[in-house]
Amino acid sequence: MILHELLTYETLRVIWWVLLGVLLIGFAATDGFDLGVGMLLPFAGQTDMERRVVINTIGPVWEGNQVWLVLGGGAIFAAWPPLYAVSFSGFYIAMFAILAALILRPVGFKYRSKRESARWRGNWDWALFVGGFVPSLIFGVAVGNVLQGVPFRLGSDLRIFYDGGFFGLLNPFALLCGLLSVAMLAMHGSAWLVLKTSGPVAGRARRFGSWAAMATVLLYAAGGLALWLFVDGYRIAGAIDPNGPSNPLAKTVEIAPGAWFANYAAHPWMLAAPALGFLGALGALWSLNSGREVRTLLLSKLAIFGIISSVGLSMFPFILPSSVMPGASLTVWDASSSHLTLFIMLVCTGIFLPIIALYTSWVYKVLWGKVEEKDITEGGHAY
Repeated sequence: MILHELLTYETLRVIWWVLLGVLLIGFAATDGFDLGVGMLLPFAGQTDMERRVVINTIGPVWEGNQVWLVLGGGAIFAAWPPLYAVSFSGFYIAMFAILAALILRPVGFKYRSKRESARWRGNWDWALFVGGFVPSLIFGVAVGNVLQGVPFRLGSDLRIFYDGGFFGLLNPFALLCGLLSVAMLAMHGSAWLVLKTSGPVAGRARRFGSWAAMATVLLYAAGGLALWLFVDGYRIAGAIDPNGPSNPLAKTVEIAPGAWFANYAAHPWMLAAPALGFLGALGALWSLNSGREVRTLLLSKLAIFGIISSVGLSMFPFILPSSVMPGASLTVWDASSSHLTLFIMLVCTGIFLPIIALYTSWVYKVLWGKVEEKDITEGGHAY
């Protein structure tokens, strides 16, 4: 027996679908609070020193946290090539906007304190706000468009044709999802600031975090209701071979109202995901007001896990439906790399992902504790 045949093609596809979710949730749970802190910077810090404290809560960790985004992009490229091709070409301008905003973060960190000018530093503070707000918004907008279906089609030779444009992505439901993403990550950033700061900064973070947590609950509920009432889902009509070759055109897909909720009726255990989304956000709201710092951050992460997981579970086995050619929709069963490729990548992931997780845990252990003003004035490496 060839070693990779120890796991069936179907099993490997499901494993890589789960791993993709793990990487995306890992990014949102780690770099998500970096984005949230960036959004809160002009508001949580009222003086120059307070803003330097805010920046230095994430200064030592943001680069490591961003590794999860790189891993997620790499996983899409290697495990789901058609998904990579459609999303990175169809969402090209959106991707460029995200990268441009993310570039502002390291530049802002490095250059903000190079001059004493209040105007100079204030401009960089707002640049860091943009670096947090724009990616948070566009990530959510992208998810909203995926749930509605993306306007791409496949030729008979599986060439990809994208029929949409950037401004078509900015539809009401997608913007609702974008606002949910902003609120969720602002809540997460607030939880981080409450953990890492003290005094007036922590007090403001607690106040803004409470508002963001309430907005997260309301927007998540509104998004679910809008998905039920106004957004048609997708379902596979007929049989599909989970162990078959990757050919998205070898199936029939139907668009039907409420189809995104069918998995919850068929598998009630999946209801745990949206429940955790609500409970995590409500728990973070309660914890912010009760002074439980570590618990607040953990509950915020739980909300992120539940909200993102609910999207994946609602869509399974779809990973990118097509609004103009439903039969070309990409699913777990027909848009993956080969059996051997998925197995080799799984072995590599099994080796390196635990190393990354252990190293990340060690970094947070070393950097544990609050950032105080004396750390800025006495330290030689503060931003």
